[in-house]
Amino acid sequence: MAGRPLIGVSTYLETGARWGVWELEAALLPAGYPRLVQRAGGLTAMLPPDGPEHAAETVARLDGLVIAGGPDVEPVRYGAEPGPRTGPPARARDTWELALIEAALAAGLPLLGVCRGMQLLNVALGGTLVQHIEGHAEVVGVFGGHPVKPVPGTLYAGVVPEETFVPTYHHQAVDRLGTGLVASAHAADGTVEALELPSGPGWVLGVQWHPEMGEDVRVMRALVDAARSGRGRAAVPAHG
Repeated sequence: MAGRPLIGVSTYLETGARWGVWELEAALLPAGYPRLVQRAGGLTAMLPPDGPEHAAETVARLDGLVIAGGPDVEPVRYGAEPGPRTGPPARARDTWELALIEAALAAGLPLLGVCRGMQLLNVALGGTLVQHIEGHAEVVGVFGGHPVKPVPGTLYAGVVPEETFVPTYHHQAVDRLGTGLVASAHAADGTVEALELPSGPGWVLGVQWHPEMGEDVRVMRALVDAARSGRGRAAVPAHG
């Protein structure tokens, strides 16, 4: 594949974003995402919510996919009632991003889930979430951080073999792992901080932290390298 791989990144959809003299509905993406993709050697395409029937066509035009962070996944998606600390649903994002994940898995497209994106990957494969944990988002609107330790022998450990301090901001976490997923990094309190799909047809990784808020480019570079090589693009059935 010539040139830089095209990496699609899902976006927020906000009803009242402000810039200049305007306050309008907007599809948003924190600048850290495209900057990290660019630093890793890729091109970025923003993927605002669309009809789920367009997910396969969208994925077919990409070399890699990032499901970005954002609001809580609606608990009905994993058969639960919302808890008192669970945020309002983002149904357009849930529908679109679940369709993107399933299309990417079916196509063997390299896939990286970031925070919400990792949680949504787990839900897409039949897993569940803990709706609130303490200590991973200590100040509202301010990124914190803590160390994560890789699980030896995993894809993630091959990318980042040592314990690292990562930027974090989340209050939900993986509970029961989805079908075929394995945990590939943990926080000191045992929280799953990375997961992957070793039996899948392509490169699939989710991280609970926010690499776009840090200086370590290795996770995104690994996605871009997988996209460049075109590994695992044979189609397989998506999870049903």
